[in-house]
Parts: sequence; C-alpha cells; structure tokens
Amino acid sequence: MRVLTLAFLFLVILVGADAAKAGPSTIVRDQLASVDPATLAAATQETEDQIRLDKAKRRYVQRGLTRLGFDSKVNGKFDEPTRAAISRWQIARGYPETGFLSPVQHTALQAEIVSAAQASVDSRPEQTTRGRGTDSARQHRGGPGGLIGGVVGGMFR
Repeated sequence: MRVLTLAFLFLVILVGADAAKAGPSTIVRDQLASVDPATLAAATQETEDQIRLDKAKRRYVQRGLTRLGFDSKVNGKFDEPTRAAISRWQIARGYPETGFLSPVQHTALQAEIVSAAQASVDSRPEQTTRGRGTDSARQHRGGPGGLIGGVVGGMFR
C-alpha cells in the first residue's frame, strides 16, 4: 500500500511541477487585448437584460465590485449606488460610462472578480490548524508538495 501511495505521489509531483513553472495566467489579459472595438459599444438596459441577471447574480456582481474597490451595497438590486459603482468600474477599465453592463463587460467583470479572489487566497499568510501546535506534518505549506507532505505525514504518524 505504501509503495502504491508513494508512486501516486510521485506522479502528482511530476504533474504539479509543470503547473508551478507556468506562472500566473494571462488568459483574461489576452482575451481583453483581442476584443473587437465594436463590442465596446455603450451598454444599455437592453444589453444588460440579455445577460439575464437574477437576484443572486446581481449580488455576486455587487460583492465583486466591492472586492475590486468599487463599493456597492449588496442587496441584489441594481439601484443608483450600484449603477454608480458600475460606472466607476467602466471608467477605470476604459469602457463607455453608462452604469449598465453589456455581455462583454459582464464577462470581463466576472473574470476580474475571480482573478482578485484567487490573488487574495494566494496572498494569505500560512495558518496552522487550531489546537494542534506547529507540527509541520499537520501544517499546509501551500502548493502540491506541501499538501502532499501534510497528507503523507498524517498517514504515517
């Protein structure tokens, strides 16, 4: 069983090594750089209606705007304060200021929200498990090697 586990871990480390060398993703930046200027036309209520944002999706947009520094009250309604936050985001990103989202802008905003969330997770300091001290076998060190080391350390304890 131990040999099989070690062989599996070796394969995971090999696969993870390529991902670690890859560096940060540029997918969003590449997509935005290749956007046709015609798709940057001013957003309207009609273009926003095409996105079909329900209350939960509107809350997600509001939370995302706040996370990105464009404070918005999270209530699921695109009221005047939310429209102002969308306008500020549009100005900062070079879109025409309308306070409404187009499908292209919504996609760009979602990608930016996800990117900001990932950056905040990556920048968190290491945390130990409560009540278990600083035993390195039980502490997640980040990356596939740290996770695997913690699992293996816990198995052979």
